[in-house]
Amino acid sequence: MPPTATPDVFVTGVGAVSCLGATADALWAGLRRTAADRPTAVPGLTERVPDVLAYQVPGGAAAADAPQGAPGRAARFALAAAREAVADAGLGAHELAEAAVVIGTAVGESGGREGGPDGGAEPAYGPGAGGAAQVPAPGPWEPVFSVATTVGAELGTFGANISVSNACAASGYALSVAVDLIRRGEADTVLLGGAEGIARVPLASFSRLGAADPETCRPFDADRRGTVFGEGAAVLVLQSARAAAGRRVYGRVLGTAWSCDAHHPTAPDPGGEQLVRVARAALAQARRGPGDIGCVIPHGTGTRQNDVVEYEVLREVLGDRGARTPLFSLKAFIGHTAGAAAAFAAVTAALMARHGEIPANVALGRQDPQCPVRLPQDGPTALRRPNVLVNAYAFGGSNFTMVFGGGAR
Repeated sequence: MPPTATPDVFVTGVGAVSCLGATADALWAGLRRTAADRPTAVPGLTERVPDVLAYQVPGGAAAADAPQGAPGRAARFALAAAREAVADAGLGAHELAEAAVVIGTAVGESGGREGGPDGGAEPAYGPGAGGAAQVPAPGPWEPVFSVATTVGAELGTFGANISVSNACAASGYALSVAVDLIRRGEADTVLLGGAEGIARVPLASFSRLGAADPETCRPFDADRRGTVFGEGAAVLVLQSARAAAGRRVYGRVLGTAWSCDAHHPTAPDPGGEQLVRVARAALAQARRGPGDIGCVIPHGTGTRQNDVVEYEVLREVLGDRGARTPLFSLKAFIGHTAGAAAAFAAVTAALMARHGEIPANVALGRQDPQCPVRLPQDGPTALRRPNVLVNAYAFGGSNFTMVFGGGAR
């Protein structure tokens, strides 16, 4: 007997706050530019930790604008993106009240815990007297992973409220949780997203690991030297077929799969066996084959190991179509948004499906011969098959793949 079809999960709204602007339209417009903006510096914590680059939300570092008791940096981004997604989907008050919220974040509101003598204000990322970085004394303890609860409380949702935090695959795992809630009939509408606010301790940690590029995020470039983090939030409204009826949809989440290979605390498994299995499982659930994939949004962090391993995985999964399937290197535009990376990739996949095209990639200085992936750089490419494969990988061996299918329901 053929396998039973899984219930459809539709994307009916999207929202985004990124270094490219405060809306999903600004994100799409920024991705359609022929070059990416350069990241800006975040002051180091000590003399031994130099300034680290990051792709920051314009105006998002103004700590003085956040009064004591206000939502933290990541939650403010998530709220803005969620409100945009809710409006885009046209959700009514009753639908919103019954909605669930699932948000992935790697560091939550840890940036706000780095300082503020009153315990409430976030540190301003700039020099103090004499040019030294300001590092205020910590305030009283508050929960770090509070983004999902803040979004739920501010928007008045009464469904399940779930925070997922497993490093840079967080919003990928969150997406799987959200899809399961709908497929099991536990929710008709889920606000699914990822959010991160710049925090100096995680940036300093990557700097000490030697994994931070001092120039820009440049995945698959032969001269890449590590990643560059970004901040912001991406939110999608996921709905069952019943809830999505009568709405314009971006497409469907056709398949998701995840695993943890636990190979190493920070390094990817060089064999990539679990990455291959996860991608094939997502394709099988989606009932799609390598020839059905019109674009891949890779994890593609710009770290030397990740990019090579991911190329090998795509070659194994896509076979002879691997060299012809276009990739879109999202992190070259907005940096590595950590726990929000998969959500940003999902929003980008939805926008690609809506517009029927893949924006041009940021031009590489020199493509790594060990990563001969197809990265169109001369202009937009038509999305000839409306299925996008999205990968997200994380420290500790957490792996996620999604297949997004655009077009009519």
